[in-house]
Amino acid sequence: MNMDDMLCELNPEQREAVKTINGPLLVLAGAGTGKTRVITYRIAYMVQSGIAPESILGLTFTNKAAREMRARLTQLVGQEQARKVYLGTFHAFCVRLLRREIKQLHYLPSFTIADESDQTGLIKQAAAEVGYTSKQISVNEISNYISARKNRLQFPRDAKRIADNAKLEILAHIYGQYQELLEMQNMLDFDDMLLLTYDLFTRFPESLERCRDRYHYLLVDEYQDTNDAQFTLIQMLAGKSGNLCVVGDDDQSIYGWRGAKIDNIINFASHFNKVKKVKLEQNYRSTNKILHVANMVINANQNRHAKNLWSALGDGENIMILRSENAEKETDFIAAYIAQEVGTNQQLRYDDFAVLYRSNYLSRQLELSLRKQNIPYRLVGGQEFFKRKEIKDAVAYLRLLVNPTNNQDFLRILGVPPRGLGNKAINMLKVANASSHIPMIELLGKQEFLKQLPKKAATEAERLHQLFYHFQKIFSSPGMLAKKTADFLDAVGYRSGLQKIYRDISDATKRRENVDEFINAITQFENRATQPQMLSNYLDNYALMEENDRVEEKNNDSSAVTLTTIHAAKGLEFPRVFVMALEKNIFPHERALRENGLEEERRLFYVALTRARERLMLSYCARRMHQGQNKNQLPSDFLSTLPGEHIDFYQPEDLLKSVSTNELSAQIQEILVSIRS
Repeated sequence: MNMDDMLCELNPEQREAVKTINGPLLVLAGAGTGKTRVITYRIAYMVQSGIAPESILGLTFTNKAAREMRARLTQLVGQEQARKVYLGTFHAFCVRLLRREIKQLHYLPSFTIADESDQTGLIKQAAAEVGYTSKQISVNEISNYISARKNRLQFPRDAKRIADNAKLEILAHIYGQYQELLEMQNMLDFDDMLLLTYDLFTRFPESLERCRDRYHYLLVDEYQDTNDAQFTLIQMLAGKSGNLCVVGDDDQSIYGWRGAKIDNIINFASHFNKVKKVKLEQNYRSTNKILHVANMVINANQNRHAKNLWSALGDGENIMILRSENAEKETDFIAAYIAQEVGTNQQLRYDDFAVLYRSNYLSRQLELSLRKQNIPYRLVGGQEFFKRKEIKDAVAYLRLLVNPTNNQDFLRILGVPPRGLGNKAINMLKVANASSHIPMIELLGKQEFLKQLPKKAATEAERLHQLFYHFQKIFSSPGMLAKKTADFLDAVGYRSGLQKIYRDISDATKRRENVDEFINAITQFENRATQPQMLSNYLDNYALMEENDRVEEKNNDSSAVTLTTIHAAKGLEFPRVFVMALEKNIFPHERALRENGLEEERRLFYVALTRARERLMLSYCARRMHQGQNKNQLPSDFLSTLPGEHIDFYQPEDLLKSVSTNELSAQIQEILVSIRS
């Protein structure tokens, strides 16, 4: 696409954002205002203006966003130019950099990225070594503490220095021990990717200069979600040139509970010199009544950049508020209504509908109701394919090939399938490892260790050791990863051994099929790559997958209702949206109010409202089961803030009888007064 045609497709504000290339630029992109289009067109405009594509660094928060941007950019400038632009998540960028330069921090480039189960195991071990059990201090509390310290760029030494009470001193001590265990096994956790990149840039300024020399133009998507560490890295990378474009929406900042700092976008102009601000307010997704309600809700927040979304799509229908007697009737109605709508309107499909909720537990009753109606659904954020045990076991085998010092993976695979190496052998390995610091997989090849084992166990141990080092050589060359993986898992007896692990034949068969599908996923990864890949490349891709990248299908029907928390729905849109369980202490959430305040909960409600294109339905019930008892519920305070002229109130049975809006409109103000009181 040539430059003139490209600019003609944009509205005036979008054009201004696209054509502003130099200096710091803040693009305030309201919900549905074409943010991704602006980002990709801006990159295309830069490339067509003569800027080298390899000098552009685009940082996103999700792999999905990066893929979508690259696909659109390819359409605009062609595949060859598009692939030269770096588009990826913060963590993917940091991992790529650390693979090249982490030796300076005394790690090996073959480091492993710890997953959640690795972290849990290491935290338990660290706490035990310091002298505490999970009964005295929970793994979750320690994990949250460590993550918060790392997101604030605080190393164990910093945490110990600022600890001002006994509890924090204990946590800081465990943090230090945990970090030592990670380093001993050449592992990085998720937060280390940012922390160690900062450490690299600070201690070795030449590394930072190399990045600045390569990337002259920096673009950050979803800037409202940046934490302290990401903000600092952005400042460092932007450097003296200050050619920084950040795109985001403070009204959609909903991740404060995991470290995101809304102040980064609110105060952007105070952090950089001569900032230009462009505001995108024309919405291309929703009707004006939906937007008017969303604007009214979010205008109650004080800490924000003022915006007023509008649409050229017309006024649309009023928002519906639905009151049910109890939770079962609420979800039964939602299911029956969807079935009725799809059954009577040939233009509607199940995937035109989404049901959003504040917390995951609310999906249970909803799933039962949908099953009763034989309605297919997909659950976003449910148990994902890559979190199944047999897949995580297969990944542990592969990670151990790349990083033999990873004793967590070694202990995971040692008994899958069983090899006659029981608790006694494992304890011997732990003792030998603690005294010698020799990786456990390497100890399996030491005669002094093998002599202590029964003959059969020693034979199995030595064979496993030999196979690992044999396949290490095979995987040392790039390409053919899927075939090598299949051969390796067969050689170590994993695929055939699933029958020994899972005695039920049908269960073992299903898990074998899942492992085969995992190998298919490696094939797809290789097919997408432009050149032969190393095993470490695939494992990085696997480790950096996000929950929103994977949607679990609950039915083979390609058209299915989407069920998701509102947090996971960010970035999605649907013609028809239900927001359920809008009740006091559920939404806004009682705990979230204590931790984050009302404004973030209101932003979350705003995100929910702006997922809808054509019809928006807000649901609550009068009674809900809580800890085994039916309790009276009050409507959410959010409902009392909605403008009455755009609201219709229904009892569920009225809608199922297809009662017209006019028949009930006289009740609306009376009901809203009741809700407010």
